[in-house]
Amino acid sequence: MKRIFLIVLDSFGIGAMPDAEKFGDVGVNTLAACATSSKLHIPNMIAAGLGNIDGVSCLPKAEKPLGAYARLTEKSMGKDTTIGHWEIAGIVSPEPMPTYPEGFPQEVLDAFEAATGRGCLCNRPYSGTDVIRDYGQQQLDTGKWIVYTSVDSVFQVAAHEELIPLEELYEGCRKARAILQGKHGVGRVIARPFVGDSRTGFRRTANRHDYSLEPKRTMMDAIVEAGKASIAVGKIYDIFAGRGTTEHVYNKSNADGMDHAMHYAQTDFEGLCFVNLVDFDMNFGHRRDIDGYAQALSEFDAWLGEFLKKMGQEDLLMITADHGCDPAYTATTDHTREYVPLLVLGSGVKPGNLGTRECFADIAATVTQLLKVEYDTPGRSFAEEVLK
Repeated sequence: MKRIFLIVLDSFGIGAMPDAEKFGDVGVNTLAACATSSKLHIPNMIAAGLGNIDGVSCLPKAEKPLGAYARLTEKSMGKDTTIGHWEIAGIVSPEPMPTYPEGFPQEVLDAFEAATGRGCLCNRPYSGTDVIRDYGQQQLDTGKWIVYTSVDSVFQVAAHEELIPLEELYEGCRKARAILQGKHGVGRVIARPFVGDSRTGFRRTANRHDYSLEPKRTMMDAIVEAGKASIAVGKIYDIFAGRGTTEHVYNKSNADGMDHAMHYAQTDFEGLCFVNLVDFDMNFGHRRDIDGYAQALSEFDAWLGEFLKKMGQEDLLMITADHGCDPAYTATTDHTREYVPLLVLGSGVKPGNLGTRECFADIAATVTQLLKVEYDTPGRSFAEEVLK
């Protein structure tokens, strides 16, 4: 293969994994929740074989699927964006990253305040939209950071763009990233800018940035070392701390990310285009918006039909996810521990069931084999199974 497009539908889970209850998730299924909505219309993914995947019973099955398809099991001990993407890229994380259900210890806050010159508000697990509602005016009154977390391994910093300039927020998060190492090495420090006022309401903007721990060597590093392109679209660049990329572009929305992917489909390169579409998770999964999630899937599906027309003879497309975020699960507003789908499409792909795979890293093993790049990963390649 000359070009591989790998698109992550952020949080598009397809059913609880066997150990889901250990993560506090009972009976979760992001796809099944979306299938209850009248907004769901995904004929292209159904034709590709989404309904034929092991364990999927909420969609019709294609009589003759157009693609190869599989159910992927997360081997890492987590259900967050960083661990999920790292495993897709070849790194299994046997130990969970630290979380802070009671908030961060004072030693962390003291170091952050000393480094940035601003105090902190909140310091609790919180919904991102609720925290600016409850603390937005207090920040405007005091000039302090809003620091919060979730059940995931994240240190989130919210700042009003008209009070704290974006570059100051980003620099503050870079300083937090330097502090949060070792035993406090959270997966991501996230800059969460917002605007508005207490009268009209506060709302987050598209200027979010993630500052991840630096991973070990991934498939992306191997691809770059082999002299091929490794293009990061959306928050991929941030998730991998800027490593293993030859080019990157951020997204303002799913639509923006799909436009970027379409642009690269019409660009001559050899290697990988790795795309993250985060609206599924950020705007609909966490907000438990079933219709919104279903509508976003329908919009992606319509785009997919056009994208497939742009693919060349030496192109291959993989569609997958990094974890679940069941919009019908009201016990929490956080990610859910789920299997994720894999759809593989292209003129050179042999349709069929790839079964239930043991590791997201099977993707890394396959991508590197198809690109003829040497890379050692716990994943097991399915390249020979998908090629005609």
